[in-house]
Amino acid sequence: MTIIMMLLVLLAVVLLVGDIRRTLIIKPIFSVFKKVLPPLSKTEREAMEAGDTWWDGDLFSGKPDWQKLLSISKPELSAEEQAFMDNQVKTLLAMLDDYEIVQQQNDLPKPVWEYLGQQGFFSLIIPKQYGGLEFSAIANSAIVSAIASRSLSAAVTVMVPNSLGPGELLMHYGTEEQKQRWLPGLANGTEVPCFALTGPQAGSDAGAIPDTGVVCKGIHNGEEVLGVRLNFAKRYITLAPVATVVGLAFKLSDPDGLIGSDTNPGITCALIPAEHPGIEIGKRHNPLSLAFMNGTVYGNDVFIPIDWIIGGPDYAGRGWRMLVECLSAGRGISLPALASATGHLSARMTGAYSYVRRQFGLPIGQFEGVQEAMARIGGLTYSLEAVRKMTAGALDLGTSPSVVTAIAKYHMTEMGRQVINDAMDIHAGRGIQLGPKNYLGHHYMGIPISITVEGANILTRNLMIFGQGATRCHPYVLKEMEAAANPNPDEGLRQFDQLLSQHVLFATGNVASSLFMGLTGSRFASAPVSGETKRYYQHLSRFSRGLAMCADFSMLVLGGDLKRKEMISARLGDVLSHLYMASAVLKHYEDDGRQQGDLPLVHYAMQRHLNEIGKAFAGLFNNFPNRFVGRIMKLCVFPLGNHFAPASDTIINQVADMLMTPSVVRERLTHLCFVGDNQDDPTGLMEQAFIAMYNIKDIERKLKGAQRSGVLPVKLATDELMRLALENNVISAVEAEQLSQAYALAADAIGVDEFDTERSLAGQQQHTHDAA
Repeated sequence: MTIIMMLLVLLAVVLLVGDIRRTLIIKPIFSVFKKVLPPLSKTEREAMEAGDTWWDGDLFSGKPDWQKLLSISKPELSAEEQAFMDNQVKTLLAMLDDYEIVQQQNDLPKPVWEYLGQQGFFSLIIPKQYGGLEFSAIANSAIVSAIASRSLSAAVTVMVPNSLGPGELLMHYGTEEQKQRWLPGLANGTEVPCFALTGPQAGSDAGAIPDTGVVCKGIHNGEEVLGVRLNFAKRYITLAPVATVVGLAFKLSDPDGLIGSDTNPGITCALIPAEHPGIEIGKRHNPLSLAFMNGTVYGNDVFIPIDWIIGGPDYAGRGWRMLVECLSAGRGISLPALASATGHLSARMTGAYSYVRRQFGLPIGQFEGVQEAMARIGGLTYSLEAVRKMTAGALDLGTSPSVVTAIAKYHMTEMGRQVINDAMDIHAGRGIQLGPKNYLGHHYMGIPISITVEGANILTRNLMIFGQGATRCHPYVLKEMEAAANPNPDEGLRQFDQLLSQHVLFATGNVASSLFMGLTGSRFASAPVSGETKRYYQHLSRFSRGLAMCADFSMLVLGGDLKRKEMISARLGDVLSHLYMASAVLKHYEDDGRQQGDLPLVHYAMQRHLNEIGKAFAGLFNNFPNRFVGRIMKLCVFPLGNHFAPASDTIINQVADMLMTPSVVRERLTHLCFVGDNQDDPTGLMEQAFIAMYNIKDIERKLKGAQRSGVLPVKLATDELMRLALENNVISAVEAEQLSQAYALAADAIGVDEFDTERSLAGQQQHTHDAA
C-alpha cells in the first residue's frame, strides 16, 4: 500500500509540477511532434493562413451549435438588388440568344457588351463611391445564376470582373490613387479587366510560376524612375482578348535591394494597361466551343513603374496571400452560381420534357428508370441551391471561409456535372442535336470548364479541403504548429504544454462520444427542431464527433505522411464536405419556412449526404495504412454497422412526380431558371407544351377509359383516335381542340433542329424541325 501511495505521489508530482512535466513528458512529445509535422512551403503557409473559419470550424469541433446556425438571418436580396434582377437582368436575358452567341458569332453581340457596361454588370462588387453597384455576395450569385441559365458565355463574361481580378484586388489592397485611376472605368465598362496568373508551366502550383520581374531603374514617360522589368507568358486568361487592363502575377526579385533588404520578395501582383509597350495580347483560345473571351498574354522586357504594383511597393512579395484571400471569396460565388444554374435549368426542363415526351403511350417520366435519374436532378438541385445560399450568405457576414468556399466549388461543380449528365440521358437524342432548340448542349460542354478553373477539382478534393480544414478548423492543431515554429524554444514548449492537455481531453471526449452515439443511434444527441428533420441533426452531430476523432487519429498516426496520402485526406475531406452541405440543406429548409411540399427533396438530399458520409468513412477505415487503428476508428464510429442508405424508391417517385407537376414547389426549386415568354424560345416552348399536356390529363383519362371499356379501339394514331372519340361523344369539340393544340405544341417542343446537308456547323440558320 505504501509503495502504491508513493507511486501515486510521484505520478502527481510529474503531472502537476510544470517544469518536471515539461522536462519528462512534454519535451519528448514536442520533439516527436515537430518531426512528424508536415513541412509547409511559404505558399502553402500563406494559403493556410488566408481566409477565416466559419461553420466548418463548428463541424470540425465535434460539437456543432445548430441553434447558432439557424439563428443566422436568411440570405435575401435588398430592394435595390431585387429591382436590378427584375429590370436589368430580365432585359439582358431577353437580349441573349445563346445559339447565335456560340454557334454563329462566337462572341456576345455588340449591343450586349454595351448594355453590360452601361448597366453596371461589371461593377457588382465595386463600391458606390467609385461608380459601382456594391451589391451583396448573394445578389452577385443570383445574378450570375440567372444569366447562366440563359447563356453560360454571357455569365462567364459577367462573373470574371466580379470575381478574382483587378477590381477585387484593388478594392482590398490598392492604393487610393490606384482605386481612383481604375475603379470608375471598371465600373462603367470602359475598362475591361483580365487577370493573368496561369502559365504553361504553372497551374495549380502557382508558386512555381516562371514569370519574372526584376526591380531596377528604367525610362517611363521620358523620365528615369524606379520600376520592375517583366518577362512573362500566360494562357487560359478569361477576357484577355478584349482586355484594356491586365492584372499580372509574377515572381519579383530585387537583387540590388532597391526597395528593401529582401532580395527575393516573391509573388507580386501589378496592374498594367493592355496598350503598354511590350504587352502583347495573344491569340484566342476556344474553350469547348463556348463563346466567352479567353486567350493568351505575353510580355517581353516590359518596364513598369514601381507604383503599378497593386498596393504599391509595400505590397511587393505579398501577391500570393492577396490572391488566395480574394480567391477564397470569389470561389464561393462564381462557379457555384454556374452549377446552381445548371440545376435550375435541368430540373425545370427535364421535368417538363419527361411529361411531354411519350413512349408506349405513357410520359417517359412515369418509367422508374427515368424517375431515378429525375430524382437525382431534383435532389441535387435542392442541395445546390441550399449550398449556394449558405455560402454566399457567409461571405455577406463579413467572413472569408476558405475551406467552405473550396467545398462549395468542388462539390457543386461535381453535382452540376451529375445533374447535366442525367438531364442529357433523359433527353437522349433531343439533347445531343445542337441548334436553336437545344437548351442543354452548351451547359453540357461548359461543365468541364467549371471543373477545371479556380483550382482543378482533383487538387481541391485531395489536397485543399481537408489539408486546410484539418489545420484551420481544428481547435488546437494550428496553435500547436505555431508553438512548434516559435523561435524561442522554451516559450514554444510552454505553449505546447498548455495546448496538449486540452487536445488530449478533446480527443478523449470525441472517442467516448463517437462510441456512445454509435451505440445509441444518435438518439440522445440534441436537435434544435422536432418533426421529420430532427433525426438528421442528430446524425450530423454524431458524424461531426466521428470526423474530429478520425482527424486526430490520422494526424497522430500518419503525421507528415498524411499530406502525401491524398486519398485518405480526400475521404476525410468528403466527410467534412457532406457535413457542411447537409447543414446547408437543413438551414435552407428552415429559412424557407419548413415548407411541407419540399420534404421529399429534403429527405432525398439529406439521405444522400448521410450515405456519402458513410461511404467516405468506410473508405477511410478500409484503407487506413495502420490496419489496427483503422479498425479502432471503425468500431467507434460504426459499432453496430453502417446503415445509412440512399433515398428509398418511394422518395424517388415523389421527387420525380414533383418535377412533372406544375406547383409552387417546382417554381421554388427552379426560381432562377430563365423561361421564355413565348414559343420562339426553346425553354418557353417546352414549358408551354408541358402546361398544355398537363392540362389535358383528364381528357386523356377519358380516352383511356373508353379504350379499356371497348368504346374506342386501342393503338390508334392520335388524329384517328380523336375523330372516333368525337363521333362516340367521348369528348366534346372543345376538348378535341384542346387535345389537338396540346399535341401540336408537344410535337414542336420535342422536335430537334435540322440543317441543310451541305453546310458549315457554324453560321447556319435553322431549316426545319423534326418532331420525332
